[in-house]
Amino acid sequence: MKILMFGRGVIATIYGWVLERAGHEIEFYVRPGRAATYGDTVDLDLFDMRRRVWGQRVVEKWPVRYREALETDHDFDLIVLSVPHHRLAEATAFLAPRVGQATVLVFGNIWTEPPAAIGALPVDQVAWGFPQAGGGFDADGVLRGALLRSVIFGTLGQPPTDRERAVRQAFREAGLRLKEQPDFRGWLWVHFVSDAGLFSQGLRLGSLSQLAGETGDLREALLAGRELLPLLRARGLDLRRHRGGVLLFRAPTWLTAPVLAWLTAHVAPARVSLVAHSDPDAEEPREICRDTLAEARRLGIAVPRLEAAEPTFAC
Repeated sequence: MKILMFGRGVIATIYGWVLERAGHEIEFYVRPGRAATYGDTVDLDLFDMRRRVWGQRVVEKWPVRYREALETDHDFDLIVLSVPHHRLAEATAFLAPRVGQATVLVFGNIWTEPPAAIGALPVDQVAWGFPQAGGGFDADGVLRGALLRSVIFGTLGQPPTDRERAVRQAFREAGLRLKEQPDFRGWLWVHFVSDAGLFSQGLRLGSLSQLAGETGDLREALLAGRELLPLLRARGLDLRRHRGGVLLFRAPTWLTAPVLAWLTAHVAPARVSLVAHSDPDAEEPREICRDTLAEARRLGIAVPRLEAAEPTFAC
């Protein structure tokens, strides 16, 4: 399969690497002038957990190919679109007249109704998924991150189409286990508020990396997420369909917070997933918190911990 990764962010890079190793042809679309800035290799320092519980460390220079233009008559089979949720409208507006015959995998956070989030993209050419990887580029340009063994795919009330099944097969060929979410809209919203709870406390400390190993601060993050569950109900979400997704917030924090603290202090992949997010100026955590708080205020839902953190993410 010929695959275009839209941008060279963390998720695009990690999954571009794993898909190429499975035999797929990978290119990256980047803005004009960026290819020379990035160089022709990516320095990787990853924990690959597809085959080992504790992960296998991968350190390598990965040669990559870029393109700075996307013609309407391209021959890509798949475009992987993983951008911050507040950049999705811009990205879909660019892709809509250039999608050609490709399937577009929307692969990240969404807080609006999914069909509205994709703008003018043809809905019958869209597949829905969510990455199970994370990390960040350090000051030297090294991508330090972790790749979990599974990846999330979902549908919006209908069985997967042939296009969606083909996308799933590509990820399966890469050694990834597939987890299906039949109510993907609800799953996305649960994940979004989970991020808001976590980010609100990370921003309070300066960055998400500061949460690693900190029982008290992780407890506050879990409680911030718990306070956001009524917001999901107010949006019409049936939380009974997402018991697994909200369990961490409903469970006693005297148990869950120390476990998370131990994991992020002592288990390398878990630690990397937080410590790599050390940029105090990262915009996506602020945007997620801002949008969540705005929706809570619109619906009249009290979210005291998120409100208390507002000075750290206010415009």
